[in-house]
Amino acid sequence: MKNFSLSQRDRQVIWHPYSQHGLNRQILPVVKSHGAYLELEDGQKILDAISSWWVNLHGHAHPALVHAAQKQASQLEQVIFAGFTHEPAIELAEALIQYSPLNKARMSKVFYSDNGSTAVEVALKMAYQFHWNQGIRTRKKFLALSQSYHGDTLGAMAVGEPDGFHQLFRSLLPHVDFIELGQLNHLQERLKVNGNQYAAFIFEPLVQGAAGMRSVNIDFLEKAVELCQEKGVLAICDEVFTGFYRTGKCFAFEHTQIVPDLICLSKGITGGFLPLAVTLTSEKVYEAFLSQEIKTAFLHGHSYTANPIACAVALESWKLLWSQECQSRIQEICRITQDRISKMFAHRKIKDARCFGTIGAIEMKLDLNYFSSQAGQTVNLLDAALKKNVLLRPLGNVVYAVPPYCIKNSELHRIYDVMEELADDL
Repeated sequence: MKNFSLSQRDRQVIWHPYSQHGLNRQILPVVKSHGAYLELEDGQKILDAISSWWVNLHGHAHPALVHAAQKQASQLEQVIFAGFTHEPAIELAEALIQYSPLNKARMSKVFYSDNGSTAVEVALKMAYQFHWNQGIRTRKKFLALSQSYHGDTLGAMAVGEPDGFHQLFRSLLPHVDFIELGQLNHLQERLKVNGNQYAAFIFEPLVQGAAGMRSVNIDFLEKAVELCQEKGVLAICDEVFTGFYRTGKCFAFEHTQIVPDLICLSKGITGGFLPLAVTLTSEKVYEAFLSQEIKTAFLHGHSYTANPIACAVALESWKLLWSQECQSRIQEICRITQDRISKMFAHRKIKDARCFGTIGAIEMKLDLNYFSSQAGQTVNLLDAALKKNVLLRPLGNVVYAVPPYCIKNSELHRIYDVMEELADDL
């Protein structure tokens, strides 16, 4: 097999995520990466406009993160986290908790897991058991927003859009009530009738990523959370995508007056180096699990919980995030994104254009959704962008950019030039 290309070898043994292999699409072999670029086996260099599925904050192969991983690997690479601890996990938790907006939101404990889906699973289970441990047996349901996405494990799928990626598995999932954006009356009715049946309300703050960078009205969200918390329903803020300055602030809930009960973080937490996630909780939630009986403990964990290498890299990524260089780049990315997106509104083939901090998105005048675009439509936006050496992975008719913070101004302008060219070529 060594005589074959990576793509040929891959085809024989690999099953890729979110991929229909029946379409016989080419799988691109990446051999190295640096900064904002991926390099393929044939030498082609592709500008990573989506931060490799939204995880890469500071650029590929960042020297400080490489050093942090190497140093920690030579000291302590892994240890069971039930009954044991280590400095990287403690330092990272301390850094997060001490961040002023998280501190003001009364976040006091960090529970580690592996990815965005597991961070959400943890939050959902914590919310349910929070009520159960207090003798409340009625709160068995959850509230979520329509068109939301929270992950691909069973609990996370349950609180995701019913007619979206997870429709096939609906019969396997627990019951969840969904609220349309802006319909406070609908929410008020549900809370009036079933308020004592809900354990938590989970939401993506400010922007629903997988829904096509769909905006969430702040006034509506603030009022929705207020109504829920008044009824004893916990508020779970899913910052897996929006965290770490994607929206122009470190966490998207900072744009609001919301005080969450639980917060889910992942994706950018290690700067794109290693899998890691955290679920932050308030002291109120944590204390509900304390007793002299094991049955009230949170009996949940993973083999690689709080992996020391991942925690060490995440801590270094957090430090980089607050450097003057990174903060300046974030502000510049926000400025350019706002400028370029605002100029695309008038394009005759663009239905809508929107931005949130460093995130820019355009909605094409195409009758495409995620599923039709995956079924081999004649207009293939992904391939068209790759031919221009830019990685843009559209969500149906929505083309978006979520760039790493190391990106140069000229490279960012190139991304938006390509997005406009895709619209021109329709």
